[in-house]
Amino acid sequence: MKLLPRISLLALVGSAIIYSCKPAGNTLLLPVYGEKTTNENGDTVYHSIGKFELTNQWGQKISDQTVKGKIYVANFFFATCQSICPEMSSNLVDVQKAFLNNDSILILSHSVNPMHDTVEVLESYAMAYGAKKNKWHLLTGNKKTIYDLARYDYLVNAVEDDGSAEGFLHSELFLLIDTNGRIRGMYDGTNKSEVQRLLLDIRLLLKESAMEKKSNA
Repeated sequence: MKLLPRISLLALVGSAIIYSCKPAGNTLLLPVYGEKTTNENGDTVYHSIGKFELTNQWGQKISDQTVKGKIYVANFFFATCQSICPEMSSNLVDVQKAFLNNDSILILSHSVNPMHDTVEVLESYAMAYGAKKNKWHLLTGNKKTIYDLARYDYLVNAVEDDGSAEGFLHSELFLLIDTNGRIRGMYDGTNKSEVQRLLLDIRLLLKESAMEKKSNA
């Protein structure tokens, strides 16, 4: 079930401060979401996705090491959702198609109903949307781990709500994560125009990553 979009976005404004600072020697082409701190050397430390380990639709363990050095799109859904999830998943098909042959781009879809969404259930769901192996990972695992990952790492909502029509509330947002695990964009996954903006921003991150590698060479 979809959270009211304006509420979810306003909550993000309050909890996920957006920074567009340019660290020395590097140019950020997109903003960085989340709070930032300064380490003992005076360097800026941005919010980033922490360690995790979940299981995908093929029974493979997918962790922070899987996405290390990759650009990826993350979202939250559940297999029996009949409101926004089918639309979001259809839009992720477009994302997959746009970067099908680029191994540096991945998609991670996290189930907010992991008790139901077993490996077998997610495999059927993945087949229905043509999710490609090693490209689009539909993830299940410990419920608290997934909910904490949503709230504290991805800075979005994912809660069980028995009062809702489908029993679960989750964000409609697609999150763009860079090669350093930082959140670089948030997009309404039900909106085709927003998804097109996401595709453009992925290309910007690819350019930014190439510039960073060149400057570090």
